[in-house]
Amino acid sequence: MKAIRQVGSVFFVVGLFVCIFCGAPWHVITSDDPVIPIWLRVSIFSVLGGILVVLVTLGLEQIGKKSVTEGPEADEPDGSVLLLNSDVVPGRQISDVLGLVQGHTVFAIWIGKDLSAIARLILGGELTEYTEMMGKARMAATNRMIGQAKKLDADAIINVRYMTTSVVGSAAELLVYGTAVKLSE
Repeated sequence: MKAIRQVGSVFFVVGLFVCIFCGAPWHVITSDDPVIPIWLRVSIFSVLGGILVVLVTLGLEQIGKKSVTEGPEADEPDGSVLLLNSDVVPGRQISDVLGLVQGHTVFAIWIGKDLSAIARLILGGELTEYTEMMGKARMAATNRMIGQAKKLDADAIINVRYMTTSVVGSAAELLVYGTAVKLSE
């Protein structure tokens, strides 16, 4: 599926290149002759066909495999590792600092939800589509960080911090990091 998507991307890029760098100058030079030559028609259909192939393959991949948001990474943390945003654990002593642990993910929403959010931007109100997206991203990133801490046999993660960055359009990267520690009994 990925190979087919790559072929679609190549057709899109080549078609777009031909349309912009060959088709536009051709149109300027021959503006009195409105007949579109076959090479320009092919490049236009390459652009449109490339977009269609990429969208169809992505859609089939989404249907064909279980999404990360439905997997165990999207579940609530199990509580086996204590998470704190402070540098001390009340009532406990830190016996060993194991190091930095982190988790990150990049999430985007389906274009239908994106359009719903745009309508809500105009009308006002909470953008629930983005709220849900960021909640799922936070759970996935947190569980990845906890997975790293478990590999180190940590009891807690202190100084937990979350950061988010816009990647492109409605896609957002969420990073969570903290210090994995062992606690004394």
